[in-house]
Amino acid sequence: MLSILFLLSLFKGNCVSTAALDDCVFLGKEEKNSLYEDGDVVIGGLFPLHYTFQFCTCSFSSRALRWMQTMTFAITEINERSDLLPQLKLGFHIRDSSDDIPVSLRASLLLVNGQPERGSTAENVTGNKNLKQNLVIIGDAASGVSMALLRSLGSFHIPLVSYFASCSCLSNQREFPTFMRTMPSDAFQIKALARLVSYFGWTWVGVIGVESDYARFAIELFLQESVQYGVCAAYTHFYPVTLNQQMASSKVIINFSGESELQGILAAVQRRNITGLQWIASEAWATASSLWEKFGELLMGTLGFAIRRADVIPGLKQHLTSLRTPYIQKSDLSEVYSPYSDVTQLRVSFNVYKAVYLVAHALHDMSDCIVENYFFQEKVNNANFSALGEKINFDQNGDPIAYYDLLNWQTRPDGSLRLVKVGFYDASMPAGRSLWLNFASQASRSVCSDSCPPGFRIARRKGEPICCFDCVPCAEGEISNKTDSLECSHCSDDSWPNGARDLCLLKTIEFLSYHELMGIVMCVVAVLGACISLSILAIFFTYKDTPLVRANNMELSFLLLVFLTVCFLVSLLFIGEPSDWLCRIRYPAFGISFALCISCLLAKTVVVLMVFRSTLPGSNVMKWFGPNQQRASVLLGTIIQGIICFIWLLNNPPYANNNTNYHSATIIIECVAGSEFGFWCVLGYIGFLACMCFLTAFLARKLPDNFNEAKFITFSMLIFFAVWITFIPVYVSTAGKYTVSVHIFAILASAFALLFCIFVPKCYVIILKPDKNSKRNMFRYTHTQTHIGS
Repeated sequence: MLSILFLLSLFKGNCVSTAALDDCVFLGKEEKNSLYEDGDVVIGGLFPLHYTFQFCTCSFSSRALRWMQTMTFAITEINERSDLLPQLKLGFHIRDSSDDIPVSLRASLLLVNGQPERGSTAENVTGNKNLKQNLVIIGDAASGVSMALLRSLGSFHIPLVSYFASCSCLSNQREFPTFMRTMPSDAFQIKALARLVSYFGWTWVGVIGVESDYARFAIELFLQESVQYGVCAAYTHFYPVTLNQQMASSKVIINFSGESELQGILAAVQRRNITGLQWIASEAWATASSLWEKFGELLMGTLGFAIRRADVIPGLKQHLTSLRTPYIQKSDLSEVYSPYSDVTQLRVSFNVYKAVYLVAHALHDMSDCIVENYFFQEKVNNANFSALGEKINFDQNGDPIAYYDLLNWQTRPDGSLRLVKVGFYDASMPAGRSLWLNFASQASRSVCSDSCPPGFRIARRKGEPICCFDCVPCAEGEISNKTDSLECSHCSDDSWPNGARDLCLLKTIEFLSYHELMGIVMCVVAVLGACISLSILAIFFTYKDTPLVRANNMELSFLLLVFLTVCFLVSLLFIGEPSDWLCRIRYPAFGISFALCISCLLAKTVVVLMVFRSTLPGSNVMKWFGPNQQRASVLLGTIIQGIICFIWLLNNPPYANNNTNYHSATIIIECVAGSEFGFWCVLGYIGFLACMCFLTAFLARKLPDNFNEAKFITFSMLIFFAVWITFIPVYVSTAGKYTVSVHIFAILASAFALLFCIFVPKCYVIILKPDKNSKRNMFRYTHTQTHIGS
């Protein structure tokens, strides 16, 4: 309480009486373990020279000793400068914090109370002669210790400048208004760590740390940041706890702890013989080379972010080696390796150096002003200066802009540790370029589930982290063209997945083409049929005056041959890529051409039947079925079909369609009837004409004519029916070019049936048996029959 009264009188400018000071005494055991040098302004310092952990006995930290001596070196250097604080001498008062909160609190209160003369511990302290206040404290290294100090000293408004406390919680200026640091906030380190594990594809990592504010805040931040990179925590452990084999479930472990705590963790891991781990170091132990001697095999290949390194602090090496310390037995420190004298990794030491210069520049900016804590705190917060050529800036939270070196722990030929810089993280760079790596080694794999290759998608496992999933093949018609796709995407209508379902290929276009074998064969047969028809027409025209040609209704025969030629050529409309206009021509042309042929046949059979009916006594049938009536009957039969086709085209015409339903990987370009009723009406009408033709031909098959066509027409109609009755079920059950082929086959087969059955016998007689092509031969059979009948 007396100490507090004394501090209040100093910091608030209120004078206290000598009588009050007479009552101020230092209580407790005299503290002799401190380093003190007097000055106009004394800067306090706290360094973890000793540490105790659960698994370890009390140990001495050579690194912390170097940090402490860096502070004394920086103060000595400033005192020797003429451009910085020329009228003011800086002193220092440094104590051991032991990396322990109770010890640190006691040491900080001793620093705040001042440095008494030796031997005044139990005596009254009068005046200010024996008591020098500490305007600012540089320390501590640990975030948890720093938070405890700030909460205890906050009411005194003693600025605390930390050189190694990185917890992001300390950036809260409302809670810790007197805190500054030359160490970047963990918020930057966490971003760097999340980017690092994402770079190597580690999605299943263990996260551990000592039970402290530093570890708790760091782990919480990492779990939040890593989500956006698809990284999951296999487990999170705080120590001291009992280690278990769960650590083996992840090959990568991120450890948030200090050097002293890590020794206990590594000792426990070593006892349990847990090997093959990839350690990721936080900046708290990324350069802790003292761990290598005992745990080198465990830590081989460790990656960690270390704070910015100073290439050299001029004069520091000589300053360190010129000192004598009971912890180093050699008389000449330059001849033996020690973390104390190792100036190759001046990282925390550089932070200490910058912290001293931060205080010095704040004091220098105050010029001739009275040194008050409130005013001094404001100057510290707004300080901007350069140290060893580096511009030192702070953000609104009092945090320096982060820059980390990515270090890889490698071994030298002699077995010693070699820290190799393999990358860096610069928070001032854009997010996409902030992390740079030059890492050639093969990284280990650490995943809960193997990546889903292209062609598969991720299926989350219920109740498990997002990194644990199953790989499900993309559904039919879908692809995924990247690894670990969350969803498969549909191919466009004109494309289809390949076998691996990682690429959309253009679908196969299918139609009966002139370039494929089936199309070529159909085309040749159709042209051949047309040529035969025209050849027979030429023969008939040549022999038009012969009895055989004249006796078989020459005009209708010529028309029939022309229409058969058209039927053969119509089949060519079914070959090639369909289009709307082609489809609108194809079906009507087919229907009308066959209607013409069957109408001609029907007229011929009716003529034959009527001729023999007219020979009966008193019959005058032929005058009602002369040439004009025959032409009219053909025209009438065709007009009816034309009307059906016109109505069909008017209401719902055929059109070209890309059919993807029959085969998913194929686009069948086909002519759709539009109106199925219209198509079957056309086909039905042809069937109706064929039935009428067959009926009349059947009735006239036995009429007494040596060249009676009725029997041949009957036979041709039987073939015609067989073809088209077979056509219907085959047509309905096939698709694509095979449907078209069936249709063409039916047209060609029925056309050839009519051509061969009706005209080939006549050609045979005309060309090979010309002696039979005479009137006498034609009527011989008729007369014989008449004679026998009489």
